[in-house]
Amino acid sequence: MVRRARWCPAGSLPAEAANLDPMSDRVRISLDAMGGDHGPATVVPGAAIARERHPGMTFLMFGDEAILAPLVAAEPRLKDCVEIRHTTVSIAMDDKPSQAVRQGRGKSSMWQAVQAVRDGQADACVSAGNTGALMAMSKICLKTMSGIERPAIACLWPTVRGESVVLDVGATIGTDAEHLVEMAVMGSAMARIVFDLYRPTVGLLNVGTEEMKGNEAVKEAARMLREMEAAGLTYHGFVEGTDLGKGTVDVVVTEGFTGNIALKTAEGTAKQIGSYLRSAMTRTLSAKIGAFFARHAFRALRDKMNPSRANGGVFLGLEGIVVKSHGSENAAGFASAVDLAHDMARHDMIRTIREMLDQTPALAPA
Repeated sequence: MVRRARWCPAGSLPAEAANLDPMSDRVRISLDAMGGDHGPATVVPGAAIARERHPGMTFLMFGDEAILAPLVAAEPRLKDCVEIRHTTVSIAMDDKPSQAVRQGRGKSSMWQAVQAVRDGQADACVSAGNTGALMAMSKICLKTMSGIERPAIACLWPTVRGESVVLDVGATIGTDAEHLVEMAVMGSAMARIVFDLYRPTVGLLNVGTEEMKGNEAVKEAARMLREMEAAGLTYHGFVEGTDLGKGTVDVVVTEGFTGNIALKTAEGTAKQIGSYLRSAMTRTLSAKIGAFFARHAFRALRDKMNPSRANGGVFLGLEGIVVKSHGSENAAGFASAVDLAHDMARHDMIRTIREMLDQTPALAPA
């Protein structure tokens, strides 16, 4: 299922978007089939689930053909839409990025999946492999966009209002005001596509909403966003940690250290609440009876809190689309990452970011 239609101002839907047939879109995704905790056992069925939602999508799968071919042949939903490219070299989840680049450059399933995007053979890449190695290879192979200091990882964050884009959730540690502003623009470009919003609201994550709070980088970024005429976004102001779940803004911007801690804390809290509920609902006979009658409500809550629904971190700021899936995700979760890559490619996220950068004077490349 496509997340949302292409963003557009009201009444100005382009002809090509208005005539876009979801059954005939031709997006090709390159997959690092050997990446992640489960490798092909997750990647192949995950691709099949995504293909069912996007019938026009095709795949380049990079990995051991002896393992991949039987799995693909056994999956009817992947008939005539997969090309396997053989390699026996894969990147381990605990490899250091520098070691992974040295040993896997040019021959690993991860490198070749990213390289397919660079060479125009694929529209986007998805990998569940080593995050540091994937970022290092993506930066080397695809290069950073002009006007962007450093790439960032953006994710979709479930909220009581729906979803928000949150970045950076782990690409870089530490930042300055200019990089925070760059992330605001890139996150807004992503929100335009996935939320169908013309001017997404942007907030800077801070220790309070008062203007005098925060470090110098955050306060300077706030000043820049207030004063600049940023195309395609509306600056809301500072937001706190509690605003993440509320969905106060469409895009939350922070540096990678804080963002990654916030992400892992939210995931851990969701599991903790689920554990508490299971324990409480099975403690006594009356609780079990109540749980039986409330099972539909609990199923809806479980689905809402399921991290697989929002799986996939987008590497923003590169000259190509790369999506990182959680390494431990199941097939349904991997399919969500493929869905995200499909939407980013189909609606040309790279062009959207370039246009927003060009229309924002403080960030336009010289």
